[in-house]
Amino acid sequence: MYDITVIGAGITGTFIARELSKYDLSILLLDKENDVSNGTTKANSAIVHAGYDAVEGTLKAKFNVRGNDMFDQICRDLDVPFKRIGSLVTAFNDEEMETIRGLYQRGLNNGVPDMRILEKEEVLEMEANLKESIQGALYAKTGGIVGPWELAIALAENAVENGVKLELNSAVTAIEKGAVGYEVTAGNQIYQTKLVINCAGVYGDRIDQMVNEKSFEIMPNRGEYNLFDKSVGDMVNTVVFGCPSSAGKGTVILPTVHGNLLLGPSADPIDNREDTRTTFAGLTSINDHAKNTLREIGFHNVITSFSGIRAKVATQDFIIEKPKGKEDFINVAGIDSPGLTAAPAIAEYVVEMVKESGDALGLTFNEKEDFNPKRTPSIHFMELSPKEQKQLIEKDPSFGRIICRCEYITEGEIVDVIKRKAGATTLDGVKRRARPGSGRCQGGFCAPRVMEILARELDVDMKDVLKDGKGSYILTEQTK
Repeated sequence: MYDITVIGAGITGTFIARELSKYDLSILLLDKENDVSNGTTKANSAIVHAGYDAVEGTLKAKFNVRGNDMFDQICRDLDVPFKRIGSLVTAFNDEEMETIRGLYQRGLNNGVPDMRILEKEEVLEMEANLKESIQGALYAKTGGIVGPWELAIALAENAVENGVKLELNSAVTAIEKGAVGYEVTAGNQIYQTKLVINCAGVYGDRIDQMVNEKSFEIMPNRGEYNLFDKSVGDMVNTVVFGCPSSAGKGTVILPTVHGNLLLGPSADPIDNREDTRTTFAGLTSINDHAKNTLREIGFHNVITSFSGIRAKVATQDFIIEKPKGKEDFINVAGIDSPGLTAAPAIAEYVVEMVKESGDALGLTFNEKEDFNPKRTPSIHFMELSPKEQKQLIEKDPSFGRIICRCEYITEGEIVDVIKRKAGATTLDGVKRRARPGSGRCQGGFCAPRVMEILARELDVDMKDVLKDGKGSYILTEQTK
């Protein structure tokens, strides 16, 4: 029997699992997909929000500011790319200027540090590519950008290194009350557990209703994005928001931690929780925002488009609670923006909730003496000095074979991410960890080589190598 089972290996579930791994407990982390971070986490804006947008007194406000403050140390420990580049909320008319004044006051109420309202000249000095018609902006110095799927993968890897059991391809189909705790049916297995933590993202309401009366409903919302080539990655220097509206924080223009430019998201309510199509209307809406915000932008530099599904709820706030009368079930649901930023603070809070149930469930919280908060750093060959590169190749010749020419990724780096705890098993799994296929050609040249390496290292037939999710086969038979 496991002490605690966490359902969902996105950014929230992996943060909670890693936080729980600090204690001498048996922890199970389940996910229906064949990799960590394969839901909302792999397709979002990658922003670490300052905290001025969340309504005062909400869980979003509480955990956003605390979570933001935690990112520096966490990303250092886990060797995850993170940059505090600051954020701007732009205003192009008097009404929008009034909105950003309101956001500034809300930020003060929420305890957000280092904010100020900029006049036109200050904004253009900071962001020369914004249109001349800009009137002003709210600047928040603590805003930042991060690698979201890289963070979730690193959290899972570190959690597993500290004793968490990770089970992928394990969709939860039933949860039954047992003599003690629950019996969770996932994949082809039945797991006994004393406590369940529901972090199932867009399926959070369905997991909850396996045990409890209906108390909330997930309303899936699709956001579409355009990713631009690194040649225009310096189009903006900060996270540039449009003025928010009832639909959300609005479209954002920002550099990524790897030097690309990202534009999005749209905001469209949908019925199908798996509908990650991109649409003409959705991409047109974000492109129009860019045209209205920037002096110029070349859409011929778009290298890929994608979309992600966010789990919205009617209250427009996070749901982090035990259902009435239950000490052995915790819902962590409705984690839309600023969920990525809030995730480390949510994990802290949830662990305290678990501790409150500890006596009733027979759980003891003894901190592990051998807990290791640090993840073994990844090797980034292109960032090494020529001397370091030479020494590495002499030690392991696979680092001398370039597989991805766009991103300058070596075979040694690909093998490393396959062999790690919670390692890559698919083409996109390698891409998320080591970035082959992330450049301008989007894997047009390196994908076959990466597939060969996956097949060799996993000892499987090359036809069984998947692009990403279950059933996403690439090859069927040899033609010549």
